[in-house]
Amino acid sequence: MRPMLARLILSAMLLWPLPGAAQTATSGPVAAFAMHGDVKYPPGFKHFDYVNPDAPKGGEIKLFGVGTFDSFNPFILRGVPTGAALSTFDTLTVSSGDEPFTRYCLVCETMEIPADRSWVEFTLRPEAKFHDGTSITPEDVVWTFQTLQAKGHPRYRSYYGAVLKVEKTGPRKVKFFFKPGVNRELPLIVGELPVLSKAWWSTRDFEKTLLEPPLGSGPYKIDSFEPGRFIVLKLVPDYWGAKLAVNVGRNNFDTMRFDYYRDQTVALEAFKAGEYDLRVENQALAWATLYDSPALAQGLIKKAEIPEHLVAGMQGFAMNIRRPMFQDRRVREAVGYALDFEWSNRTLFYNQYKRTRSYFDNSELAARGTPSAEELKLLEPWRGKIPDEVFTTEYNPPKTDGTGNWRDGQRAATRLLREAGYKVENQRLVGPDGKALEFEILLGNPQFERVVLPYVENLKRLGVAARVRTVDPAQYQKRIDDYDFDMAVESFAQSESPGNEQRSYWSSQAADRRGEQNIIGIKSPAVDAMIDRIIEAPDRQSLVTATRALDRILQWGFYVVPNWHIEVVRVAYWDKFSRPSVAPRVGFDGSTWWVDPQKDAALKAKRGR
Repeated sequence: MRPMLARLILSAMLLWPLPGAAQTATSGPVAAFAMHGDVKYPPGFKHFDYVNPDAPKGGEIKLFGVGTFDSFNPFILRGVPTGAALSTFDTLTVSSGDEPFTRYCLVCETMEIPADRSWVEFTLRPEAKFHDGTSITPEDVVWTFQTLQAKGHPRYRSYYGAVLKVEKTGPRKVKFFFKPGVNRELPLIVGELPVLSKAWWSTRDFEKTLLEPPLGSGPYKIDSFEPGRFIVLKLVPDYWGAKLAVNVGRNNFDTMRFDYYRDQTVALEAFKAGEYDLRVENQALAWATLYDSPALAQGLIKKAEIPEHLVAGMQGFAMNIRRPMFQDRRVREAVGYALDFEWSNRTLFYNQYKRTRSYFDNSELAARGTPSAEELKLLEPWRGKIPDEVFTTEYNPPKTDGTGNWRDGQRAATRLLREAGYKVENQRLVGPDGKALEFEILLGNPQFERVVLPYVENLKRLGVAARVRTVDPAQYQKRIDDYDFDMAVESFAQSESPGNEQRSYWSSQAADRRGEQNIIGIKSPAVDAMIDRIIEAPDRQSLVTATRALDRILQWGFYVVPNWHIEVVRVAYWDKFSRPSVAPRVGFDGSTWWVDPQKDAALKAKRGR
């Protein structure tokens, strides 16, 4: 259930790599570096494989957001920022869309990383500039990092927590030093740092929301806006990085406009009416039935399913184990039986989805079968402190025949609840503490109610009193940040190269910090140890082994009721665009699309505009 605007911004704007020497050597400056293995693109390459180098520039794309925004500062916890602001900032390095985890210099010209990866030194490009023409300097990089650590969103303190210090080491050089220990990912993840202007922010309070377009350095800048209603981005005509080899075929729209709507239902109707141009659809019902319109019948609207070769991650009904009723693993397992996925997939989803069983589904990282010998070496020290099933049994969520008959699951859930000390009193399921088993399922999207309500009905058959509460997106995010919920529909996105972000998701350290992504509240020394093994992994096979071991502990912890995933990106658009014949691994990358002048003219003629 990713927000539409965030999905579009992420896929379209945050994958800007750049040319240079494609090497993985650990001595001497290089312009690209891979986490494991080799860099794909060699020195002197002309463009990425998944772009059209001859794509014309120009035209407008109109997109949409749901909810509201009241800030252009996306780097702090306060306020409701617009994701569109992220496209105005360049980062030190960027990733390509068809490699697991390789970083290419963008603001930097080269980077130097020693064999032990205990530091990284960036040499900045002399031509890298902010939109006001001032150069990006080492002072800007140092100030940005220190400010994000001291005043930024709490996730920065977790993500960059192993950085000891950063300092200027030359006229165009900046060096990050890392704390003792093995954290092989750190040189790459500090390269993800957006670079802000120290001078511009010196007269503004970084900790406050901002409705003044910030000074950026990226290909777009904010042109006009109305808080909560719309924002317009314009292509910077003299963007300093426009001619870099890996920007060839990218950033093709002169204008990007984002209009905000109250909810997805209203937004879909606006799309069919031609109020905006493109949407990525994440609702199976909508994709199957709600796009029918004269425009679709006439071919003015196109629907495409683009294969996506990414780790599916985990979407599920996440339980807040800070709550007493979810601290018993047997209770968490029991409520999982009430989700009849097979019935939901047939009845509600038009059989479009696969059941998610792993936190790293659709990848080699997912735990399958029983642990390998290498996994057992990591898990064995924790025997007796983690579920026994981790060592002996492949995890799979409960399965039904899809008819709505889940009696076997109901019996299994009832047995677990009885073992946990629950019994029926006055038609209520009451625990050992004398309190009824009841909880609230928090939603930020009313369209998900049709999915959750059958689950609630099944919970009632177990004697569990669950209720649904739907709030607006801003309130939903605040309650999640404050851990003020019992159960919520949440996603834990994963990459092909997991690393430091796992600490934010699952670590004991992150469990009590407001605004972290460990919304479940997991505090497990075994989980912490597996995260360390992931971060310390010296090669790809070690990374896979450690990730599978972590996956097994999370699976058998029953922290979420797994939902479902799909292996395509569903995109609907008015027929004014063309796109490259080859898609990246991410499936949809909007920054590689372009307005096709002939299609645009034909569409306007047919619509009488």
